[in-house]
Amino acid sequence: SEISVWIFAFYLILILMLTTFRDTYFPWQLAFNFNRPLSDVNLVFMKETWKLVYAPSRLDFFYNSFGNIMCFVPFGILFPIVFSKKQSFFKTIVIGMLFSIFIETLQFLLATGVSDIDDVFFNTCGVILGYLIYLFFKKYVCVCN
Repeated sequence: SEISVWIFAFYLILILMLTTFRDTYFPWQLAFNFNRPLSDVNLVFMKETWKLVYAPSRLDFFYNSFGNIMCFVPFGILFPIVFSKKQSFFKTIVIGMLFSIFIETLQFLLATGVSDIDDVFFNTCGVILGYLIYLFFKKYVCVCN
């Protein structure tokens, strides 16, 4: 329905504003850093996450892991609703992962966050969890066709 499209669009814009465009209000304020070294990207799986486990405050660990998961649960729920004729588990996961990689790439190019492979992993876990919630409601709660 049209309302689900609007909710999904609002959600995508909100995620981009919270993760990537947090310090800008206008497009002309964006500054791309194409000379940034690729060594700034963490491609070692769980390297930074394990550091947070042993940090003095475990709150950072929970914020990083569960926060990234929870931010992408709505994607897993809304994507199959909006694209109901083309949705599948595989497509939802792949598109969700690509959206996460897009965010990490923008964070790297705009220097607005830390680009980390762990974020892509946790975001994809959130998409999977959201899709499972979608399936549960479709099967047990909603009497939809």
